[in-house]
Amino acid sequence: MSGMIISVVSSLSILASVVLSSPARPATGTLPLVIWHGLGDSYANDGMKSIARLAETTNPGTHVHLIRFGATGTEDRDATFFGNVTAQVDEVCQTLASDPVISNAPGINALGFSQGGQFLRAYTQRCNKPPVHNLVTFGSQHNGIASFTACKDSGDWLCWSFNALLRFGTWSSIAQSGLVPAQYFRDPEELENYLKYSNFLADINNERAVKNTKYRENLMKLNKFVMYMFKDDTTVIPKESAFFTEVNATSGEHTKLQDRPMYKEDWLGLKVLDEQSRLEFLTIPGRHMQLSEALLVQSFHRYFGPVEKSVAKYAGTPDFRVQE
Repeated sequence: MSGMIISVVSSLSILASVVLSSPARPATGTLPLVIWHGLGDSYANDGMKSIARLAETTNPGTHVHLIRFGATGTEDRDATFFGNVTAQVDEVCQTLASDPVISNAPGINALGFSQGGQFLRAYTQRCNKPPVHNLVTFGSQHNGIASFTACKDSGDWLCWSFNALLRFGTWSSIAQSGLVPAQYFRDPEELENYLKYSNFLADINNERAVKNTKYRENLMKLNKFVMYMFKDDTTVIPKESAFFTEVNATSGEHTKLQDRPMYKEDWLGLKVLDEQSRLEFLTIPGRHMQLSEALLVQSFHRYFGPVEKSVAKYAGTPDFRVQE
């Protein structure tokens, strides 16, 4: 807006802009923590249970909610390969909004592992009720994947079944409505098909011509959006997707988020978050999802502690390399 402010309408417009770019301020105390696991994992696995216990012991009083689909661990694991991601996110929105503990909280913290990270971002953008205070993602595919991971276990029928169905084509209705990783597939050399057929990622990244302003408004309400990338990740291709970086597989050229139109034109509010020091890019050693207890404890203290203490007590520089 240029020129002098000469009307109440203009003043209100500026006030609205400030409000939309400010983080939500939940009441003091420990917020519930919602965790969404990655591909091939399950809420019932010992690893996820131990992470939940660690979160509870690190910040006593934390109510931890592990996102799950189905009645059993097997059904939950199946849903990481097969399902409609848009429907899954809708289900999570309804589940959290009706949970007796979470729905009465002033806000929640969100922790996403691998694909669970971009799914929790979708929750934040699409419904955000209750609102997310801090969103932390580990090795997530915010800019999608350009290649599908090969099955490591010859006996993993889920993985092999998934790959078999891919023969119908990544952009087929079968893949885009029922194969989870296909719905965040994004090859820079196939952008036309991606924008036309992508069921999930093209939408939540606001890449189509018509932008969803609600996505930007909701994401800008975050207090912190923290993205971890694994330095030696060979599972996620490209690994830099964890930072919204675009990688041209042919030329090897890397385009950082800050140099992309989605940042410059601020389709998602990431530029505002960055300028207000609410966006963090952290590189950690190790392969995909190679997490140490010490790393998790430090992250839990720093981002999921009591609201009145977490910023003041753990405001120092983290022991991880920041994006170059």
